[in-house]
Amino acid sequence: MKIVVIHGPNLNLLGKREPGVYGTLTLGDINRKIEAAAFDMGIEVSIMQSNSEGAIIDAIQKGDFDALVINPGAYTHTSIAIRDALSAVAKPAIEVHLSNIHKREEFRRRSYIAEVSEGQISGFGAESYLLALTAAKKILSGG
Repeated sequence: MKIVVIHGPNLNLLGKREPGVYGTLTLGDINRKIEAAAFDMGIEVSIMQSNSEGAIIDAIQKGDFDALVINPGAYTHTSIAIRDALSAVAKPAIEVHLSNIHKREEFRRRSYIAEVSEGQISGFGAESYLLALTAAKKILSGG
């Protein structure tokens, strides 16, 4: 069971960027939590971060995974191209956000990614990723 985790734009700035909204953990801290949880669940995990829409689309199109956990960052609200890539690979995807996008600015409440995802987990900080791993494993296990 292989799950790819994709972090979108500006997530490389976690720990410095708006800690009141995104928390104080760095991306490295979050990745270590993801890796530990995946190990405990018996999941092979691959993690990437990119500020580039094209690189995110390329990673999705590789399709070398059973399921995908994606925090598309601001591309959530703008990228039909990422949405189309997720739809094209036709593998389970779970959208993740550290903050609750539905409690924020109006423009952040619209997600193009949710339409082609199994579900969306938002508002639980780094725990959102761990909840997504659990959900992905359940989906892939048929339960």
